[in-house]
Amino acid sequence: MPVGILRVCLVVITAIVNHPLLFPKENGTVPENTEEIIQKMKEREETLRLERLRLEQEIAEQEATQKALEEAAEVVEETKEEKVRWDMWTALSMVIFLLIEVWRQDFQEGNWQDTGGEEDDMAVLGKAFKGLAFPDKAILASFYEKRILGTTSDMARMREMVEGFADDLLEALRSVCNRDADMEVEDCMGVGSMYENWRVRKPFVCDLIVPFAPPEPYCFRSQIWCSSDSFPPDEQGYGTIKVCRADEHVTGCICDKTKLGEDMLCLLHSQANTSRPSSEMEDLLCFKNTQYLDADQVMKWFQIAVTKAWNRISHKYEFDLSFSLLDSPGALKIKFKSGKSIAFNLTPVVQYENSDVYFISHFPRSSLAAELPSSTHWFLTFAVYERRFIQLVSKTLPANACHLSCLQILSFLHGKQCSLTGPSGLTNYHLKTVMLHLLQARPGQDWAPEKLEARLQDMLKYLEKCLHEKKLYHFFIGNGKVPEELGFPIIFQRAEPLNLFRPFVLRRDIYRKTVDTFHEMLRNTSALINEYTVHVPLAHTNGIRKESL
Repeated sequence: MPVGILRVCLVVITAIVNHPLLFPKENGTVPENTEEIIQKMKEREETLRLERLRLEQEIAEQEATQKALEEAAEVVEETKEEKVRWDMWTALSMVIFLLIEVWRQDFQEGNWQDTGGEEDDMAVLGKAFKGLAFPDKAILASFYEKRILGTTSDMARMREMVEGFADDLLEALRSVCNRDADMEVEDCMGVGSMYENWRVRKPFVCDLIVPFAPPEPYCFRSQIWCSSDSFPPDEQGYGTIKVCRADEHVTGCICDKTKLGEDMLCLLHSQANTSRPSSEMEDLLCFKNTQYLDADQVMKWFQIAVTKAWNRISHKYEFDLSFSLLDSPGALKIKFKSGKSIAFNLTPVVQYENSDVYFISHFPRSSLAAELPSSTHWFLTFAVYERRFIQLVSKTLPANACHLSCLQILSFLHGKQCSLTGPSGLTNYHLKTVMLHLLQARPGQDWAPEKLEARLQDMLKYLEKCLHEKKLYHFFIGNGKVPEELGFPIIFQRAEPLNLFRPFVLRRDIYRKTVDTFHEMLRNTSALINEYTVHVPLAHTNGIRKESL
């Protein structure tokens, strides 16, 4: 019974609690709040989604940046490794290059001119002679007697006449110049083929050089390419000449090299001496606004001075004097009333220190020679030493030695070939340089007159070798074997050898033309010599050949 009553009470209580009218207001707003909450939840969800996308994008960008930094670090590391390897190879290559350079210099000092006595090299290099019928001794002797000696017999009289007139002209030049302001002219000297007795081609031209010096209190101070690193490779063989006061220190004062302030004064120089007027330096034949001697200014001054000198002494002579070449300062021509003429060159030069090496204002140019770097660069000539060397060596050779005969024949053949096929890069100076090398390399007895044919072939083979290698070294520059009797300056003996054929490396067109002309000359040698040779009987020729055997 009590249990039943308890159950009824629970049912009633449950019914009352769950009745809908018990909490009318709270239960009535439930539908509206639910929709608003759902809408806010959706907006929040969208906001969270956008924030998540932004964070994902930032994370991706950071990962990409980190990856790029890692790749850059790897590239830098690889570059460092490659640089280390490259530096190692560079250092190794430099060491190898220095070893080769040292070996080359040692080889040049000991062997670079010992080529004349290497008969094996001559045989290998004489490829152009294969199949050529070279004239024998009898024909060469007849050719030399008829063509060379017959046309050069009057050279001595011509030299004497030109030297006498040049001395008179220079004496008149000194008289018309202002001794206090103009350059001082010294006595002339004969150089070149006419004074070395091997010129063969007409017209005969005497080459005279005239040293000159500045007036007091000035002097010349020169700088050559082998004494300074400021000269590039294409300016080897050149130098510059600075006009200075005799009491000026060689290195100069610091006030000449730096710009002092307006309130600073040099205690060694007064204001009047620190700067030289431009007109004063131009009167000293210097390049504009510099102290360097200008070759073009020297040319103008010398031509005007020669003209004035000739006007003073022209009444004493029965011929006319004129300049034969406008671009050469001293190319003069004597014209007689009979129509004959004599040409000679009177070229101003500057002495290098106390030697017989000279800076020459204008040098005969060839197609191979490059243009002068500027008018303040002067070419050095060793013509006086070349003449002395030939005279010195000639005293040790047999009587009537064939060294000059070989050079004369070779010069004649080359000149004739150029007249047929046009000029080439070779000059008579190149041919003389070949002879000088062989004179030093071969013993004196090899230049006996009966060995004319062999020595001429040696010169041609040596020239072929030089053309093939594009190397013909200047005889004096870099030659440590120059006889001490010449008194040749040691600075040039210690210099790097000067390759006269260096322009062939840059001018392939001229090189090809030169090689073709040389080979054509070899093929035409017999024809050119036979054209000017008296007929030699066959029996006489055979007899000479048997005797030689």
